[in-house]
Amino acid sequence: MLLKDIDAGQSCVIEKINLPFQMERRLQALGMTQDTVITVLNRKGKGIMIIRLRGSRFALGYNMTKNISVRKAG
Repeated sequence: MLLKDIDAGQSCVIEKINLPFQMERRLQALGMTQDTVITVLNRKGKGIMIIRLRGSRFALGYNMTKNISVRKAG
């Protein structure tokens, strides 16, 4: 399943990031790596969301959320 399909308030685990090299490395530097648990805090429209990742909040656009594969946590 893709990150864009997760509802607000749910947690999920990152399986794969399929983004351009520099963008993928930037997310990894921020702590978004495989098997990391993230929580969707808020959704705005079509795939745009605010997530909690390792205690920090990040906003991700549709072009990012549609290219990150996740599985539900728990």
